[in-house]
Amino acid sequence: MLNDFLIKQKLTAFLKEDLEFGDASLAPLPDRVIEGTFIAKADGTVCGLQVINAVYDLLGGAEVELLVSDGEKVAKKTKLARVKGSAAVLLSGERVILNLLQHMSGIATKTAQAVQLLADPTIKIVDTRKTMPGLRMFEKAAVRAGGGFNHRMGLTHGIMLKDNHLALAGSVGKAIDLAKQSVGPMTRVEVEVETESQLQAAIAHHADVIMFDNQAPATIKEWQKQVPAGILTEASGGIDLTTVASYRGCGVDFLSIGELTNRVVPLDISFLVNGAVKS
Repeated sequence: MLNDFLIKQKLTAFLKEDLEFGDASLAPLPDRVIEGTFIAKADGTVCGLQVINAVYDLLGGAEVELLVSDGEKVAKKTKLARVKGSAAVLLSGERVILNLLQHMSGIATKTAQAVQLLADPTIKIVDTRKTMPGLRMFEKAAVRAGGGFNHRMGLTHGIMLKDNHLALAGSVGKAIDLAKQSVGPMTRVEVEVETESQLQAAIAHHADVIMFDNQAPATIKEWQKQVPAGILTEASGGIDLTTVASYRGCGVDFLSIGELTNRVVPLDISFLVNGAVKS
């Protein structure tokens, strides 16, 4: 579940963008109580249902009956929710709801596919910070709904030492030492390695997490043998739905996949008021 206070802060801005000067399309319509249904137009994994209630609450309220749950796999033509309320409320909130519902469900669907293709319960699939500005909490919630897990929520949630950090510090070892001097015991230090010598330096300087960056599954299996218990490992780079299955059994704790949130195909979902016909 998303934090209701935070979600409404975001949605207020989204609604303002769409409704700053009112909904001109309502001008010729009588404002009466109507009913409608959100319907999936493709198979997928649903996420974002909380948005329906939150948007309507901000616009004046509506009766909402959720027919499925976040994370549930649905078939084409499945009814997701029924709503009843003022025509002005239901129609003015329709687009913002659908944009988020389709986007989040697309992420949840892709994440569920990745988990199924990997088929390795010893490895957690995680997202990255490759999210759209302003949408991170929605997108990361969708990854969880699809059976994945969240990596860092932001730059304050753990230290990740990548190529630029290593270059500026001078070496893997120096970067880890400097990072550990600057943080408390609750903050993990993760370092990206691309060579075996970097791997050995990361182990020697007691990194908390080692990321194997852009390495083939066979290489990862060999490098994993050198990592002592107590150091977590992650594979990243070039992993997508076409390659994820090849990492099955490679031994890492996490696979991070940027395309979960930065190459999203929205799940097709419609909203129809009772009596409307759509082919």
